[in-house]
Amino acid sequence: MSSRHLPRQRQPEFERDFTRSPALGYEAPEDVGLIRCLAHGFPTPLARWHHHDEYELHLIVATSGKAFVGDWIGPFEPGHLVLAGPRLPHNWVSTDVPEGGVALRDLVIQFPHGPIASAAEHLPELGEVLPMLERARHGIEFFGLGDVAQRQWHAMKGNRGLKRFAAFVTLLAEMARCTDYRMLSSVQMQSADDDQQLDQINAVVQRIMADVAQPLAASEIAASLDMSESRFSRFFRRATGNTFTDFVNRVRVQRACQLLMDSDRLVTHICYEVGFNNVANFNRRFLEIKGMTPTEFRKQSDRRFGGNC
Repeated sequence: MSSRHLPRQRQPEFERDFTRSPALGYEAPEDVGLIRCLAHGFPTPLARWHHHDEYELHLIVATSGKAFVGDWIGPFEPGHLVLAGPRLPHNWVSTDVPEGGVALRDLVIQFPHGPIASAAEHLPELGEVLPMLERARHGIEFFGLGDVAQRQWHAMKGNRGLKRFAAFVTLLAEMARCTDYRMLSSVQMQSADDDQQLDQINAVVQRIMADVAQPLAASEIAASLDMSESRFSRFFRRATGNTFTDFVNRVRVQRACQLLMDSDRLVTHICYEVGFNNVANFNRRFLEIKGMTPTEFRKQSDRRFGGNC
């Protein structure tokens, strides 16, 4: 991708309203109360680096790829369930999409914090979810709840009023009681970037994802955004929680993990295939990010998955 493909102009002011239009799967505001349900496929204008004021519960039902939640980068596949807190930047990028895309990839629930916190002052039972909502400011991945989340999503989508709220509370209760989860972002990111800046970050992330082995220089991307390199570095770290170099290394290491699990390629070959220029640096970065060497990771994966991912 050439530098001219990175956006410099601010998106029209109606973009925010457009992305919440019924044409893209959003429910009309007059039809819903506290909870908004959304389903969409991939690719779609909705799948981009972004944040919003609501919590977002995100369930993947098709394809696999890379997830970005705050400063965390990791794999996803069907059943992947994440609760992202308010203004925590996130994106899911599928890497195995068939020609023509997929009609349904994501089931999403959005809800605000204020009404739940206020209601919990008078309904002690609802207070059980508040610790989980606080953790969600880092992003939470839940394990083993994909089927429950899908069932309750359909119950919410198919109802209005109290029945919808009852299905929502049932799901919240399951999530609040779940002990098999992990926190994602190492920092509590509260993005204050505007639409133009989010578009710029999204374009940079897409450029990195397009070819992880491609040499990428912060100076080149900074120039394409009409920024000095130091300004771009501050801008990118504020938006993603990582330096540009660390972010690229995380994407490359995640790609290496996939190749280590899915193939019998030599570690040295994988090193160059994902964009590192020497094996020593690859091993060092892999150890920093995954807490083990590439060889140890492959052995652990073989024991866990029997050689199949």
